[in-house]
Amino acid sequence: MNTAYVETRPSAAATAYGGVIDAIGGIAAAVVAIVGLTGFHPELMAAVAVIVFGAALLIQGGTLLSEYAVMMPVAPAAAQGGDGGLSVMFLAGIGGIVLGVLALLGIQMATLTSVSVIAFGAALVLSSSSVRHLFVLQSTVRRLGTRSATEMLAGEMASGSAGMQLLTGLAAIVLGILAVSGARAAELTLVALLVLGITLIMTGSTLSGLVMSFMRQGHAAP
Repeated sequence: MNTAYVETRPSAAATAYGGVIDAIGGIAAAVVAIVGLTGFHPELMAAVAVIVFGAALLIQGGTLLSEYAVMMPVAPAAAQGGDGGLSVMFLAGIGGIVLGVLALLGIQMATLTSVSVIAFGAALVLSSSSVRHLFVLQSTVRRLGTRSATEMLAGEMASGSAGMQLLTGLAAIVLGILAVSGARAAELTLVALLVLGITLIMTGSTLSGLVMSFMRQGHAAP
C-alpha cells in the first residue's frame, strides 16, 4: 500500500526543497520591507519586495501543484475541490511581478505596489487551506489506521498555517485598500509586505516539514 508513496520520493524531495525556497523568499521580502520601513527609499523597497514576494508565491504555487499532481491520481476522490486557490496564487504571483517591475520603472509606484498587496492578500485567503488539504490528501494516500506523533504534529502545523494565512491575507487586503486611498501608502504597503513575508516563512516551512515527515514515514514503512 505504501508503494505509490515510495515511488513519489523524488517528487516529494523536490516539494520539500520548494518549501525551503518559499521560506527564503519570505525572509527576503520581510528584510526588504524592514529596510524600507527604516526610511531608506520606501517606495523603491516596496516595489522590490513586491517582486520578491510575487516570485516566492509562484514557487509556492508550483510546489503545491507538483505534489497535488502526484497525489491526485492515487486518491482522486479526496483531491476534489482542494486546489482552487492554486490558480489564484499563480495569477497573483505573475501579476505582482509585472506590477512590481512597472513600479520600479516609475509608473504610479505607490498605487501599483498597493494593488499588488491587495492581490497577494486575496491569493492567501483563497489558498489558505491548500497546505491543510495536502496533508489530508497525503494521509488518505497512505491510508494509515492510526496517526503517529509525527503525523499529528504535521497536521497541527498545517492547521495553524491555514489559520495564519487566512488572517494575514485579510490584513493585507485591508492595509492595501488603505494604501490605495493615499494615506501613508508606502508605509502601509511595507507593513503589509512584512506581514506577508513572515507568513510565507511559516507556510514554506510547514510545507517542507509536512512533506519531509511523510517521506520519513514512507521510508520506515515495510
